[in-house]
Amino acid sequence: MNRPKQLLLLLILISLTACANAKIPLSSVSEKSPVVEVVKNVRDAVVQIQVESKVTIQNLRNPFFDDEFFRYFFPQQPRQQQRPVTSMGSGFIYEFNESTREAFIMTNNHVVEKGKDGTITVTLADKATYTASIVGLDPKTDVAVIKITVKESEKVTIIPLGDSSTLEIGEWAIAIGNPFGDIGLDRTVTFGVVSAIGRANLNFGNNSPDYQDYIQTDAAINPGNSGGPLLNIKGEAIGINSAITSTSGGNIGIGFAIPINLAKKVVDDLVASGKVMRAFIGILPQEITPDLVESFNLKEVAGVLVSNVEKDSPAEKAGIKIGDVILEFGNEKVPNVPKFRIAVATAKIGTEVPIKLIRDNEELTVKVVLDTFPEDRVASSESPEKSAVATGITVDAIDSQNSRRAGITGDKGVVVTNIEPNSPAANSALDIGFVILSIEETEVNSPAEFNTVLAEAKKKMDADGRKVLRFYVIDKNKIPRYLVIRFE
Repeated sequence: MNRPKQLLLLLILISLTACANAKIPLSSVSEKSPVVEVVKNVRDAVVQIQVESKVTIQNLRNPFFDDEFFRYFFPQQPRQQQRPVTSMGSGFIYEFNESTREAFIMTNNHVVEKGKDGTITVTLADKATYTASIVGLDPKTDVAVIKITVKESEKVTIIPLGDSSTLEIGEWAIAIGNPFGDIGLDRTVTFGVVSAIGRANLNFGNNSPDYQDYIQTDAAINPGNSGGPLLNIKGEAIGINSAITSTSGGNIGIGFAIPINLAKKVVDDLVASGKVMRAFIGILPQEITPDLVESFNLKEVAGVLVSNVEKDSPAEKAGIKIGDVILEFGNEKVPNVPKFRIAVATAKIGTEVPIKLIRDNEELTVKVVLDTFPEDRVASSESPEKSAVATGITVDAIDSQNSRRAGITGDKGVVVTNIEPNSPAANSALDIGFVILSIEETEVNSPAEFNTVLAEAKKKMDADGRKVLRFYVIDKNKIPRYLVIRFE
């Protein structure tokens, strides 16, 4: 190598060494994450929720106590006892009425449902506490709304609601909540991405929602985070954190949030009327598989197959048949069964909806007028009725939706749906699921008859100076028997 080249190489090395040793201002290479601003703007809208309630514990009982002879000599302990329990979760303020000072809080149904018979306490960011009331609960989506009325001096922050329909896999996701709230980890912020969208058919035990369209995220979600917001990078709520999949009970990077668009419709109904009214079409949809694609000569694995049509349903009236493949509902493509069920349920009741389908290799469009979901009609008109006399018994009709769901059939009597703790009925052999056929030999075949006959029997019992009423029932083993309820 000649001398000029050696000199040039030396100069380059000196320059590089000088750059390496130079102190570069930190601000020029490192700026604050945009997450910082998001958290500053909305973190105070996240609340901690504590629910104090009671659980009913069944006491073991001696079968001999079902006999009146033994019951006379050996006083019984109550069949049921109540114990206090406390649970904690999260929520976020999404709406505030300045004139009434009411702050509306979105959360999960499973976080606050036990507060129906207990106390819900909301703690704000400044540690102020308020007793909340339930606006509405929807176990079918696991969405709930509660509200608090705050004092004049209280500063209230709200979280704006985003649009979850535009979400894409890989977008940033920010979770805020109160993991392990009993040890004070309030308003913890975690950060990740949207791992997947449209997750459905997930099993979370007995409380699994019927309508599922979850956002999956790897932002850390732990017990106590339920009900908190999942945010986009603009600070908008795109979901309600709801559940995790875990082998240890803690975060392993698989969490689920209810899409905010699904929650919006539910929340609007809950605030307006305290309940959600869903539309009904009356078919049993089945997933399209690759084999069915070939069998029905379809273009892709999409749509839903009609495997059953209910009699006198909107679908039957519109001419939909078993074997039809529904491709579009209301001019929107139908990708799978969960999406189809949500599309139907959230549609406006009474509207005429065009449905594109394939029948015998031909495309056609039918128009369906949606009705109210049958269970909602039953719930609004045939709710279980509490006895007018203080026996502690709640009954329902033998042919009610609740009875059919429990597998109880028959053409006579009423079904016991609840027994209050420490009531006369709780200290008897009567149990939930028993069918009451008669009281003091007078038949009862409806909740109204039950109340009337019970009131008359109680009056006669008091006039005769007795302390017991005789009931003829069918127990859970389908065995008819007599039992008595004692009034002390």
